[in-house]
Amino acid sequence: MTPDALGSALRDVATYVGADGWNQPPALFALVPTHVLAAANPGLIDAGDDSELSPVAQDPLRLDTDDHHAELEQVLATTSWPDAVAGCALVLQVVVVPPEAEAALDSAFEPLLGDPDAAEAAAREVARTHPGSRVARLIVGALRGGTQLVLMQLKPETGDEDPQELLTHPDLAPNLVAALASTL
Repeated sequence: MTPDALGSALRDVATYVGADGWNQPPALFALVPTHVLAAANPGLIDAGDDSELSPVAQDPLRLDTDDHHAELEQVLATTSWPDAVAGCALVLQVVVVPPEAEAALDSAFEPLLGDPDAAEAAAREVARTHPGSRVARLIVGALRGGTQLVLMQLKPETGDEDPQELLTHPDLAPNLVAALASTL
């Protein structure tokens, strides 16, 4: 695979998920070599499609609670892929806060460190209600060969019609990347 194969597949996933707008549940995708899909079902792939990987949406993740992080952990811990799947991607909506929110987050969860669930819930609540918080979409991808990439897309501000930029950083969501990669 070329170095751009994963990035191209994740952009396709972002476009697909973005068509349904925001406030979507987490979504899981198999990343299958396009030539494998074309061989298995020639009518499935457009003749002009020269992409190396094709995202295949999995059944919707039916998570029961608004705070679905523990359930998502369980899904990833029990997911495995057949050999034909070269990688996978996960799309998850999150709340991001500016660096100046760190003190508020620390003061919310530090008194609760004896109860990790309560500490995490308190930190999430502070993040959700912080005046500088923004909703974002994480598009996380991993390939069997070890290549990993995370893209982040901030929800546009009200009235902002500009195309939504995809951002990345090598230290973005390392635990989520590791959990997704472990499914391979």
